Amino acid sequence: MRLIRQMISDLRGATAIEYGLIAAIMSVALISGYGALTGSLLNTFNAVETQITNASK
Repeated sequence: MRLIRQMISDLRGATAIEYGLIAAIMSVALISGYGALTGSLLNTFNAVETQITNASK
């Protein structure tokens, strides 16, 4: 019975799970931000390429 009480009162596992969840959420946010930034940057380079191509004609 004492072992069960110790396991219930032990918060180290809960803290590790919380840190894991925080890391997972941050990873999803960073990957989403990277995707948005990449798309925006690609559009900018395409616009610059079009302007340069049109200016040289």
